[in-house]
Amino acid sequence: MGLFSFLFGNKANKIKEFTDKGAIILDVRSKAEYDSGAIPGSKHIPLQQIQSKVADIKKWNKPVITCCASGMRSGSAAAILRSNGIEVMNGGGWQSLYGKL
Repeated sequence: MGLFSFLFGNKANKIKEFTDKGAIILDVRSKAEYDSGAIPGSKHIPLQQIQSKVADIKKWNKPVITCCASGMRSGSAAAILRSNGIEVMNGGGWQSLYGKL
């Protein structure tokens, strides 16, 4: 096992672990980006609205995998959700994540 894998774990395994628990895919891109293509069945809340939607997201009572175009906004969204007690992981770019599902 390489140092990177040891420190950060295998993302594909973590995605599988989350999806096995019924995780919800949360796309945090803009509406225009989301409308141009997204993971089927994913939920859409733009990053700018995440903080105000935390209570609604908690009601899902499921782990969350965030995604965006490249992984930057989804990382920010994951940090916000994590700080509010939600089990979450950053899935990175939506196209890459879709290929791992």
